[in-house]
Order: sequence, then structure tokens, then C-alpha cells
Amino acid sequence: MDRASLASGLFLAVSLVGAGFTTSAFLRMRRVPWLSFPYFMGAWITGELALHHLAWQALATVLFVAFGALDAWPGRLGLGITGLSWVGLGVLHLRARPAGRLLREALAEFAGGAPEEPVRAPHWWRPFRMPRNGVARIQNVPYREPRPGEAKRRHLLDVVLPARPPGPGERRPVLLQVHGGGWVIGNKEQQGQPLMHHLAARGWVCFAQNYRLSPRATFPDHIVDVKHAIAWIREHAEEYGGDPNLVCISGGSAGGHLCALAGLSANDPSFQPGFEEIDTRLAACVPFYGVYDFLDRHGVRGKAAMRPYLERWVLKCSPEERRDLWEHASPLARVHEEAPPFLVIHGTHDSLVYVEEARLFVDALREKSRNPVLYAELPGAQHAFDLFNSPRSAHVLRGVTAFLEGIRERAHGATPAGGPTISPSRLPETRSTPASRTWRAPPCGSGALGVTRPPGDEPAPRRPPRAAAGGRRRRG
Repeated sequence: MDRASLASGLFLAVSLVGAGFTTSAFLRMRRVPWLSFPYFMGAWITGELALHHLAWQALATVLFVAFGALDAWPGRLGLGITGLSWVGLGVLHLRARPAGRLLREALAEFAGGAPEEPVRAPHWWRPFRMPRNGVARIQNVPYREPRPGEAKRRHLLDVVLPARPPGPGERRPVLLQVHGGGWVIGNKEQQGQPLMHHLAARGWVCFAQNYRLSPRATFPDHIVDVKHAIAWIREHAEEYGGDPNLVCISGGSAGGHLCALAGLSANDPSFQPGFEEIDTRLAACVPFYGVYDFLDRHGVRGKAAMRPYLERWVLKCSPEERRDLWEHASPLARVHEEAPPFLVIHGTHDSLVYVEEARLFVDALREKSRNPVLYAELPGAQHAFDLFNSPRSAHVLRGVTAFLEGIRERAHGATPAGGPTISPSRLPETRSTPASRTWRAPPCGSGALGVTRPPGDEPAPRRPPRAAAGGRRRRG
């Protein structure tokens, strides 16, 4: 076989691979469980970085043509397939643009303002470049002391904050970011970075936490650690220039589940063993593509139900054995009228957590909550679309910023005319927990759910001011 024939055949093969990636981003393949993850990986990267895919396909085409790939019919066929793939990639890139309009429509009912400056190419052409001018990062600050046998790294957090020290009396709003990973993997450095850097550049103090992971941990260990982080922020936010009375939360996937659950279970003593007296109410919740119903009571997932996975690795018991625990772990079952303001974000093409689950959760919130419930459903968006800079994620983080800035305005008494009333979320002089949200039952598996303090489960000791905080600080 001569060089031209070899190049022609290889070009056809590469063209088919590229077209396969492009096609995957248009499909909603989610009813074949064993294909869900490989399909997700191809569709996710292609859908969010369509022009980057076009660039590598164009480079490959130039190289194959230079080696004579068009001298034989397979190469010419490959060129036609590649041309169609390029058209598809262009459509995928344009399909991300309505995200900005959808966020504006969602925010219109909130009267908190429209998203800020338009998205330009530098925001997304370098997808993994996160540092911004004027932003600093403090790494690996402990928020609680690990118990014997626990990994210390699971109880650390990073702080992303403005490099400029706060002015006299200035207290900046706070965001807690909770990573995802199916409750079994993940780290604080891996998710929420574009949003945190964007907010820090605008005067927010952001905390990204680790938490205990299954299978070593058993629910509710995960949410207990989130509550520990909230309690730590209540005590230490001012050391970083933050306002301990204005704490919002965000997270994606399993982090979206924990984010929503934290917002709906404020001051639940079963999630705060040993620190029940700490107020863990939140000013707002922004869950991305979260899991809201462990029981899948509406049959959304069908044969792809998460029950076997959750039963074996996360809760370590069946719903028949402990339905109360499964209900208690499901944000959909915890909705109540005092829920904080929510902005729920989900993609129509999410193949890991189905969009119908988000719709049901939003409907339940809107039926009961007295606070605003905003929902943005993004056409074509896959799971984890916001992990890096892309045209879609750039639009979305601007919308989220506008929502959170609206929360800040209302907390400071600057509600725009016609804006909805938000129940106070700031720290009161006294507090009480509604009986309907208190649940005291023993755990299944090894997770601690009692309200008696386990040995060594005390909150982390008070840390010194920021200059001596002990974390490693980097400037963006």
C-alpha cells in the first residue's frame, strides 16, 4: 500500500471519528445505561468546545491532504464527511448563544437585573485558564478536625477572594461551592472555578470545600460536612472580608444535590451532630444539574434508575429497609414554604441526571416556597457544562452573578420596585427549628445521624486572621 492510499484510509477513519463526536452532541442518548458515560464524555466536550473541535479537525484535514489523502475515493469521502461535521460544529456553537437570553428571561421575574457585559471570545477560547486579575486564592484551610481514620484532605477548603483588602466596615457576600462526582469522587479544585473567579473579581468571597466520599463515607456524612463548612463560614467569614450573614451556596451534580439539600434542611439537628446551635440557613441556592429525588418516585429514569448505585455505595441500605432515610436525603421531599430563593439550572441533553427531575423539583418549590424560584433550562447542554470556560458557561455564570447580586441588594434593603419579597435569611437574635423539618432517626450503614456529638466531631478551632491563616495563598 502506497502512502497516498494509507493516508486516504486513515483520513476516512479520522473523519468518521470526528463526525461521531459531532453527532453525539446532537443526540439525547440516555436509555442505554452502559452507554451513558462514554456517550456523555464525547457529547460533553464536543458540545461545549465545538470550535476547538473544528480547529483540530481542520488541522487533521490539512495534514492528510498534504499526504495525498484525496488521491483515492476513501479520502474524498472523508472530506465530505468532515465538511458535514464542520457544519454541525458551527450549529453547536451557535446553539449555546440562547443561554444568555434564557437567563435574562428567568431573571426578568426576579427584578434583580440582567446579566452583565456581553460574552467575548477571550472568555472561552482558553477554556482552562481560570485566574483573573485582582483575584487571590488561599488553599487548604481546614474547616473541621477529622476524626480518627478520616483523611485530613477531605475537610479542607479553598478561598477565592478579591486580592484587594476590604475597606473599613466592608463585608463581602459569600458563596460556598460544593463539588460533584457521584458522592464518590471529586475535589474542591475541579468544579465551580469559572463562577468563583468571576464572582471574586466582583467583590465576592468564595469557599470551595472537600467533603467525605463514599464508599468509605455513608450518607449523611456528605451533608454533615457541608453543614460543618457553613458553620465554619459563619464563624470565620469576617477574617476573609466576608459577611457571615449573607452566605449563598452552589454546586453541580452530587454537589447540586447537597447544595439543594443544605438549603432545604437549615438547622436540622440530624445533619448537625454536635453543632446544633449553629444557624445554617442560607441566603440563596444555585444548584446545577442536581439530583433531587433519590427514590425516583415519578419514574423519570426508568431502567437507568440510580437506586442500585445509591443502595450499594452511598446510603448502603434499600428503600424498603429505610424509606425514611431515602426521603430525608431527597430535596424533593424536603420542600417547604421557608425555602431560600433558588435558581435551578439544567441542560436538556443531560445524559447522567435527567432534566425532568429538575422540572419536577422546580414545580414542587414553586408550589410551596414563598421565595423566588427561578429556572433556566438550557437547550443542548450536557451534564457538567460549566466545568470550564465555554460560550454557554460564560452566559450562564453572568446570569448566576446577576441573580446573586440581586440577593445581595435585597439583603441590604435595596429591593428594586416591583421585585418579589424575600423572607429574611440573615442571622436572627434567636432561632427555632420548625418541627416539620426535624428528623431524628438512627442511620443505616455507618453514617452518623444522631444529635449526640461523636468523639472528635467538634468544629475546627478558630483560625487566626487571614495573614496567618495557614493556607497557601496565590494571586490570580
